Amino acid sequence: MLDAAVRAFARCGYQNASMDDIAELAGVSKPLVYLYLNSKEELFAACLRREAASLVAAVRGAVERGAPPDRQLWSGLSGFFAHTSRHPDGWALLHVQARTHGHPYAHEVAAMRTEIVAFVTQLIAAAARKGARERRLAAAEVSGLAHALVGAAESLADWAGDTERPDGRPSAQEAAATLMNFAWAGLGNLLRGQDWSPAR
Repeated sequence: MLDAAVRAFARCGYQNASMDDIAELAGVSKPLVYLYLNSKEELFAACLRREAASLVAAVRGAVERGAPPDRQLWSGLSGFFAHTSRHPDGWALLHVQARTHGHPYAHEVAAMRTEIVAFVTQLIAAAARKGARERRLAAAEVSGLAHALVGAAESLADWAGDTERPDGRPSAQEAAATLMNFAWAGLGNLLRGQDWSPAR
């Protein structure tokens, strides 16, 4: 039932997806849908919670524990892009549909994003501790980098696919490599004390 609801909400939008459509997609009766979830609002919230938990678990599960910091960050990014490309309806639900329908749905996605940012903050902080040569990154700087990295990953998720496509859009692995090259090279410079500053 939740699979059918995710598909309907992601493809038709919250307003246009009806409980009749969802029941038909799930192969059950409409009263059965209402028996398990009292309303369309509760069904939508249940779908959001499931998809958010699944994405967070995929990112956490992909990280190679005990690996060097760059490898941990790479594996986490790879897990993120692999999951979003394999579950495009779930990603559309989280990234588009939930944000267009306001509170409390946006709150569900914000909670998921906060959890992922906190996890990425830990990974970057570990990399900073291990790789710092010239200076230590301040906690606020580490947090800012984590927010930037998560935001960039969210933007690239719509661009990437599960495999390389004829239209030139990259695979999940290529998207992860693109972001890793962008982020890790910059982080490496920071750790070597090579901050960017505007030309005077």
